[in-house]
Formats: sequence, structure tokens, C-alpha cells
Amino acid sequence: MRIVLVLVTMGLVAFSVLRWIESEEVRVESASRPPTDERVRVEVLNGGGRAGMARAATDELRDAGFDVVDMGNAASFDRDTSVVLDRIGRMDLARGVADALGIHSVEAQPDSGLYVEATVILGADWKPRDERISSGLEGSAVPWWDLRRFWR
Repeated sequence: MRIVLVLVTMGLVAFSVLRWIESEEVRVESASRPPTDERVRVEVLNGGGRAGMARAATDELRDAGFDVVDMGNAASFDRDTSVVLDRIGRMDLARGVADALGIHSVEAQPDSGLYVEATVILGADWKPRDERISSGLEGSAVPWWDLRRFWR
């Protein structure tokens, strides 16, 4: 009888843990999507000076559903902190871009001469998603103890 009770308890715990894992995956995936279904055009500029920063940010934004239309270097590489600039007066769109990249600073700097909704200027503080997850700066879809992370 004790064996049956132990097996039932283990099954309930396993079921609860799996349900929790699935809810965490949905929460993380939905947080990295654009705030609306409209097209959000983004420009990504490397202002931190590390090679490949703009490419890594571009890949993350495209994976999240944003349309990166331009990528390159900023005017200088002396920027310490990253910022997302709202170019059309839609802070919600700029905030969505910032959230997808783990950037905290969003500023309004409208510029009708640019054909983008947001400009990302990466500073030396920005890290790609893999580094943010491993350093604990951003939640992971799969917890460290879940063996499924090895088969993704």
C-alpha cells in the first residue's frame, strides 16, 4: 500500500512540475513578441565596439518577429549603455523592441527622415540572449534542471 501511495504522490508532483514548466515557456515566448500585429521596422547600431553586436541583436529581433531593415555601426563606439529610440511617437513599439533585447532605456527622438519605428543603439553593457540567460539576467524557457534543454 505504501508503494502505491508513493507512486501516486510522485506522479502528482511530476504532473505539477510539467504544468509549471509549460506555463513558464508560454510566458517567456509571449514576452518576446512585438506588442502588436503590425510591422515594426527597426534599425540596429553597434555603439559598444564589440564585433558582431549588431548582428546578434538583429538575429534576436528577427526571431522575435521584428523587421530589422538596417544594421551597422553607430557614429562612435564610446557608448556605455544601450538605448532604444522611438522614432514615430509610439513608445509602446519601442518598449517592445527594448524588452526583446533586455534593454531598459527607451527615449523618444522622433525623426520623420528615417523609415523605421525604432532605432537600437547598443552600448558596451549589452549582451546577447545566451549570455543574459546564463548570467541570470533573463528568464530561460527551460529551467537549468530540465533535461529537455539538451535536446533543443
